[in-house]
Amino acid sequence: MRISQSWRRTALGGCFVAGLLVVGVTSNSLVNPLRSSRSTALARPAPRSLARESFVASAVERSGPAVVTLETARTVKSAKVSGLPPGLMSDPMFRYFFGLPGGATPQPQPQSRVQRGQGSGVLFASEGLLLTNAHVVENADQLTVGLTDGRRVSGRVIGKDSLTDLAVVRLDGQGPWPTAPLGNSDQLQVGDWAIAVGNPFGLESTVTLGIISNLNRNVSQLGISGKRLDLIQTDAAINPGNSGGPLLNADGEVIGINTLVRSGPGAGLGFAIPINRARAIAKQLVESGSARHPMVGIGLSRVPALSPGLAPPAGAVIRSVQPGGPAQRAGLNVDDVIVAINGRSMADPGEVVTAIEQQGVGKSVTMTIRRGDTTLDVSLTPVDIKDLSRP
Repeated sequence: MRISQSWRRTALGGCFVAGLLVVGVTSNSLVNPLRSSRSTALARPAPRSLARESFVASAVERSGPAVVTLETARTVKSAKVSGLPPGLMSDPMFRYFFGLPGGATPQPQPQSRVQRGQGSGVLFASEGLLLTNAHVVENADQLTVGLTDGRRVSGRVIGKDSLTDLAVVRLDGQGPWPTAPLGNSDQLQVGDWAIAVGNPFGLESTVTLGIISNLNRNVSQLGISGKRLDLIQTDAAINPGNSGGPLLNADGEVIGINTLVRSGPGAGLGFAIPINRARAIAKQLVESGSARHPMVGIGLSRVPALSPGLAPPAGAVIRSVQPGGPAQRAGLNVDDVIVAINGRSMADPGEVVTAIEQQGVGKSVTMTIRRGDTTLDVSLTPVDIKDLSRP
């Protein structure tokens, strides 16, 4: 009751003050009409559109229509003995009790079930091509794409690359299809705005805001093997279902393809594939359905620091050399330190991998290496990873 009385006093006081203001304006308008019009103009609220203007809203308005939902379905078959619980026939006590010999096991009957998944993607070409993650469409028998305007169309994977976790899907139908502009990830700086758009947990067109927390974060630092990626790190919330969706800059341009989120300790860290890398892979996938990855057959690590507390020297130490690969044929050895490629200094293993990747398959590179107290220039030619793995 005390609260109600207090509120009433405030409201009444407000009415009294408002009455004074009205009287004052009325009185002044009789004396000075020009001053009255100025006061009215100053008191007029800003237009609704101006008051609500936001760079995030503008960015999403530019690229949001090109963000799609991907729904996948695949049939999974499993063996089951008809009429019996799974695993019962392998129980030795069951077999002994019913007098079943070792080889008298009934033939299992295949059972099938439909496994469904969901992810995101972004349309980048007017002919209905979209980028997403390879793991989103992996082994999909059926692919349905949902657009923000309510359309639902089927799609087909025209190429995917597991090493970079990228895939290109072509939509069925004539369109027209909205597209998102692609930016330049090489121009990013730590601290730039980052806007993640996608469909986490099936919640369509979800937008989150953060910044670029780091650049060139190699997947090996995240404990992930079998991938060849340097990622954009962001604190913009990326959740399951966001995979394959775009990371935008403040201008609404796609700067990355969302791919990973850290769970458990350190949760809140998201990672995206730089769009320049994704664009180059997508070009190969559209042209041939697969991507080539130049390799020379070496394993690398950072150069150890000379003493505790000091930054490690520049370069990359060779920790392993694959037999029969370009590196072995060129005479590279374990413990050699790569300090430059084609005359450009290498700061760490990530830069070495990037330099070889940019050089391409079949194009000779010159590595400057330090072996003990000697510096050598060694020429070698990268081969595709598929050829490197052959005996």
